[in-house]
Amino acid sequence: MHEVSICEHLLLLLAQEAKRHEVKKIVRVRVEIGRLSCLDPEALRFAFDAMAPGTVAEAAELQIDQPLVRASCEECGADVELNSRFDPCTSCSGTRLKLHSGQDMRLLEMEAA
Repeated sequence: MHEVSICEHLLLLLAQEAKRHEVKKIVRVRVEIGRLSCLDPEALRFAFDAMAPGTVAEAAELQIDQPLVRASCEECGADVELNSRFDPCTSCSGTRLKLHSGQDMRLLEMEAA
């Protein structure tokens, strides 16, 4: 389960940012997980709940956004949003799509008390 190592890195990043901003307690963390990232949001949440105690984020609420995948169709040129890699173009039903998002994980926000 690579969500554990991702969570470990997230908690390290939160600790570094908290120190940089002289924050003692983080109460909310918002991340974005791409639908094509191969990360399981519930496994990440489980890892966060298990690993956060004893850190600056021990009482933090983890919010996970999973926006639609953005792509451009190489057949009609339309910019489209998809639920998965295998969805056809919503404009022309073409299947030659160039992905622009959906494969990453990003820390969007952290809220301190």
